[in-house]
Formats: sequence, structure tokens, C-alpha cells
Amino acid sequence: MKIFFHKADTRGKADHGWLKTNLTFSFADYYNPTRMHFGVLRVLNDDMIAGGTGFGMHPHDNMEIITIMLEGALEHKDSMGNIGVIKPGEIQVMSAGTGIHHSEYNHSKENPAKLLQIWLFPNERDIKPRYDQMILELSERKNRWQKIVEPGPIEKGLWIKQDAWFHVGQFDKGEETHYKIQREGNGAYIFVIEGSVTIEGQQLNRRDGMGIWETNIISLIATSDAEVLIMDLPMV
Repeated sequence: MKIFFHKADTRGKADHGWLKTNLTFSFADYYNPTRMHFGVLRVLNDDMIAGGTGFGMHPHDNMEIITIMLEGALEHKDSMGNIGVIKPGEIQVMSAGTGIHHSEYNHSKENPAKLLQIWLFPNERDIKPRYDQMILELSERKNRWQKIVEPGPIEKGLWIKQDAWFHVGQFDKGEETHYKIQREGNGAYIFVIEGSVTIEGQQLNRRDGMGIWETNIISLIATSDAEVLIMDLPMV
């Protein structure tokens, strides 16, 4: 088993007034040669967008983009004609493929919107762009792992063009659980959204992250009430 640990306060930071973000991996003006990616996980941004502001139309290509809303609401528009509002408990997936333009604005004029934006390298380039979003049943993550994204195509559920599985769990203090890696050779990047946990003897607090690979089972104990995201993905 191999492990590395990212404390929340060691992440890159950017403050543009309307946008405050913490960057787990190198992105935009933040460059750290030791933090370029974890396997196919390229971006993990922890964003707060002020009311009445957002990202204007901008392009992406050949990237799988997953947005997880934490607080508030985000309005999405894209060059394929999709328009939607993403709220907590909802997940958005966008396969940029051959190219797509989109905008993301805080749906509220007053309250901030908080979200995680995650980019993965795809396992197939230059595919037809695709957009989807889904409302999740939050009770299904109570003291267990709820699958939120998986490889596709599939008929039901959110999917991406990568051999990656995302799960979220909300665990009561003292709860112990195990996660089994879904595909041989995959590793896992674990991100503590709220609370604190112990993973393989390492204490992780709010917004800490950990990469684990060369193992099949990961053990977790909640040391407070906690919400945790685990991204199970190829290391190459």
C-alpha cells in the first residue's frame, strides 16, 4: 500500500473577489510540480462563487468534468443548448469530448454558491460532447457508500468515459466502514467534505485529501460525524 496526504491548508489558493478557490492540484496560476495530478484525476477545485457572479462562456475539450454542489445553486448553460440549475444533492457530468462551451453562474444574486469541480482525463479522446445531471437520494449515503458516478455508457445513472467510480458517504461518529477498489490497478483519492475520519491510521479533517494505491481495501473510521468523497480511478 502506498499513501500520500494533502492537508487542507497546503492547497493552492486564489481570490478573485467574486471567486475564492482552493486547489488540490496545479491549476491556472497555481503551479506545484509535485501536485500535477493523481492518476487520471487532474483537477479538484473547492470553489465559492459570490452571489450574482460566475464564469462566462468558455471552452473545454477532452476532459470528463464532474460538479458536486455543496451549498447554494449553480446555473449551467452550454453550446449544446442545455440549461439547468444544480443544487445540493445533485451531480453534474459533462464529457467535453471534441469541444464544448459552457457558462456557470451563481443562481442567487445574494448568497454564495459552494461546489467541488473535478476533472478527469478520459479513456477515449474526441468523443461526442455530452451533458447530464441527476438528483440523488441523500438517505442512501447514510453510514454507507452511495455510488454517484461510474463508467459508461449505462442506461441509468451518471457515467463518464473513464474506468472510475465516485462514492459519497455520510458517517456517524464512531462508524467504521471499508471500501473495496472496483478495478484492479486503480487507486483512490479520498476527500473529506465535512468532519473528520481516520483512514489506515491517518487522521483527516475537513477538506483534507489522501491518495492511496496498491491496495484492494481501504478502512475508514469516522472520528466525528463526517461526509467523505472517494474517487476510485486508474493510476495511469
